[in-house]
Amino acid sequence: MINFNYESEFTLDNEEALSVWIAEVIESEKKNEGEINYIFCDDEYLHKINLEYLSHDNLTDVISFDYTMGNEISGDIFISVERVQDNASDFKVSFETELMRVMVHGVLHYCGYKDKGEENQLVMRSKEDEKLALFHVEQ
Repeated sequence: MINFNYESEFTLDNEEALSVWIAEVIESEKKNEGEINYIFCDDEYLHKINLEYLSHDNLTDVISFDYTMGNEISGDIFISVERVQDNASDFKVSFETELMRVMVHGVLHYCGYKDKGEENQLVMRSKEDEKLALFHVEQ
C-alpha cells in the first residue's frame, strides 16, 4: 500500500496516478509492494529528521527509512517540497519531474540501488530516468 502524508500546505493533485506508477516501478524491479509512506514536508521538518536520526546538519531533498524485508518493499520516504522546488529550478526541470525523480529515488534505494560514489550515482540516475519514462508512457 502506498500512502501519502502531508506535514506542510503542499498536497499532490494526482495521488492515484502516482500510486499506480510507483506500484509499476516496484513490479518492474521484480519486487512486491509492502507499505510505502511518503511524507511531504518543508526544509525545517526534514532538517530535524536529518539531525535526529542521521546526525547530518544540512538540508536535503529526501530521506528514506528502509523497512524492506526480503522481496517486499516497505519504508518511509520524507520529501522536502522546498528543496525539490529549488532543485527543479537549479536543474531547469519542472517541479513535477523533480518531485517524481525524488519519489522514485527512495523506492530504488529499497530495491537495492545505491548512490554513493560516481558509478553508483550514474546507475541510480539511469534507473530514475527509466522509471520516469514509465509514468509518461501511461499518461
